[in-house]
Amino acid sequence: MSPLVRRTLAPRGKTPVLKINGSHHDRVSITAALTISPRRGHLGLYWRSYPKEFVNSQRTADFLRYLLGHLRGAVTIVWDGGSMHKGDAIRQVLHDYSRLRLERLPPYAPELNPIEYLWDHLKYGKLPNFAPDDVFQLDSILRRHITRAKHNPNRLQGFYNHSKLPFY
Repeated sequence: MSPLVRRTLAPRGKTPVLKINGSHHDRVSITAALTISPRRGHLGLYWRSYPKEFVNSQRTADFLRYLLGHLRGAVTIVWDGGSMHKGDAIRQVLHDYSRLRLERLPPYAPELNPIEYLWDHLKYGKLPNFAPDDVFQLDSILRRHITRAKHNPNRLQGFYNHSKLPFY
């Protein structure tokens, strides 16, 4: 809920004040996947938001099932070694879906993850100095910006290109 405070314009001597209504512990957690169709070269974006929740391994497993319901054929997930990407729930999804393969990014290499560029786009490009009234307003604004990114092929291509991943 605490906004990223950036430099802004204001009349001399009138320092802008950002008032935060919610608790600094309130949050909107998001899980997302940038998908690449190997045949058509089409980029897609799938995501889920969780107001007032954390993304844990069970929510990640549920998201993987959602993703597999929308994608055909073999699916390879490339992600970091976060705790939400490990555990019994993830192992169960791997057991249930033989067409799913998981690959880990090297530790401390967020620049290889295209989704990190979505988070940067939101945090630094769309939401600096934004102080929402509550966590549900923040969720609504995030949903709107992610939906816009999802429908902007050039933006998705930019996220992917910045990652310098070796395929596609």
